[in-house]
Amino acid sequence: MNESTPLGGELPLTEQDFEAYRRIAEGLQPPADYAIQRLVSLRLVDPDPYAPSGWVPHDPRGAAHGLTTAVLQDLTRVAQLVAHIPTLEGLSRHFDPQRLYGGPGSEFLPTAAQMNARLGEIGTAAAAEFCSIQPGEPADRDPAILRLGVERTRSALQRGVNVRSIYHRSAHEHDQTSDYVEAMIKDGADVRASTMPGPRMVIIDARHLFIDNVVIDDAEGNSGWHVFDRAAVAWVRSLFDLFWDAAERWQDLCTTRCGSPLSERQLRILRMLAEGYGQQQIGSRIGLSERAIAKELLAVRRALDAQTTYQVMAWYGRQQVGLESPST
Repeated sequence: MNESTPLGGELPLTEQDFEAYRRIAEGLQPPADYAIQRLVSLRLVDPDPYAPSGWVPHDPRGAAHGLTTAVLQDLTRVAQLVAHIPTLEGLSRHFDPQRLYGGPGSEFLPTAAQMNARLGEIGTAAAAEFCSIQPGEPADRDPAILRLGVERTRSALQRGVNVRSIYHRSAHEHDQTSDYVEAMIKDGADVRASTMPGPRMVIIDARHLFIDNVVIDDAEGNSGWHVFDRAAVAWVRSLFDLFWDAAERWQDLCTTRCGSPLSERQLRILRMLAEGYGQQQIGSRIGLSERAIAKELLAVRRALDAQTTYQVMAWYGRQQVGLESPST
């Protein structure tokens, strides 16, 4: 209780308090060594104005009512203060951009169940972007978990979230994973494949990062970390872009496997040209010189019996339309 509410200052009652009040209520004096001010502060007794050393007892129910009123007033004040907390925290949007400090860092999630629960919680609230890398060889998974993944992805896409995922290239040959990815693409997700080794990760709204545990020894195999330090997440988000640029479209895998006259590298170059990158930009992203890119494009024109890059891109566009047609 605060200073304006003294009623609770002497609680809880002791056996001596009970004994003293009982004696006063019976018209007797309290024990000589008893601190009578305890009962006075609780408004259970007052000095008798007509007897210099006497005491007048009060109905305890009145004291209880007064204490209840005081407690309710304090609770009202506390509730009003709590209501201001979100407003105070909202000021962080002005503070954070001016600081190098990125905020509190991470939490350890020691089990797969906790990882999935936290990922589901944050993923359900995703507002702009959901990026993931699944670099491992594919394996059969619980169909119920796959269905849950499809539902979460579909829900995110319906909210306007940009979903981008990178899988190991071998996943294209794994029926269960391939069906799952095809369902994601049909719903609007963008999926690519890569043979490059990379870390398993999920990045949500460029603010939340989920990674495997490499910190705590002897932890469960599927344990991991939820990282929300701004600098760390931003750095990993830029790393994701490097893996994304080096990967090839999931749809292009079918083109290669189904007898395309072009190599995977050549198809990747055409894809990046279609996305608006120049030859120099493409080279820096896939580790080739601009001259090497030009040689690859020359080889493409010869393979397709095309005279110009425009004819090549027209061929590539027809291939993509064929791959994305509902009849394929």
